[in-house]
Amino acid sequence: MQQSAVPELAHTHTRPIHWLATATALAGVVALSSALQPGSATAAQAAGPAGRPAAVAAPPDPAGVDFPLQCGPLPILVQNKATGDLDGDGRPETVASVRCDAGSGTPPNGVYVLTRAADAGQPRIVATLVDPKDRLTVTDLTVSGGAVTATLLGYSSLDVPRCCPDVDELAKWQWKNGAFLRSTPAGAQSV
Repeated sequence: MQQSAVPELAHTHTRPIHWLATATALAGVVALSSALQPGSATAAQAAGPAGRPAAVAAPPDPAGVDFPLQCGPLPILVQNKATGDLDGDGRPETVASVRCDAGSGTPPNGVYVLTRAADAGQPRIVATLVDPKDRLTVTDLTVSGGAVTATLLGYSSLDVPRCCPDVDELAKWQWKNGAFLRSTPAGAQSV
């Protein structure tokens, strides 16, 4: 029998205890690295129009918002979104048109205005422009010049099939005196 020039070494064979030790060490490194973070930035922010602070936060993302829709087991679908500074505070808001993701049919939309706290916290709903209870479908959602515009498709009676809205209206919302006021833009006509 031939003997090997190098004896068999115990540490060259992996055992469960080796993997456990490695996982524990890795978990410790991850925990330690999350505790050691750099300090907050202290640079001054540039002033925006009329001496207000410049916008520092990105527009609120509707993906993490809990919308007040009753969809049962169906997911909520953000169909359209638009962003802009609606209240003149220098920070952008997001307007989101959402509905239940039914896969077929024409579920009604809800249109919500989202904002984020000055400390860049979670986005939150601050206004409902279209309530799903109104049974409207929303298209052409835009934000421009501090105003929200959208086309609202609805039904003239309960006899109209839900697939085929027969009312078409252009709506506009602007922030005035602490609330969003709805109007019909000049030149808009209903069908």
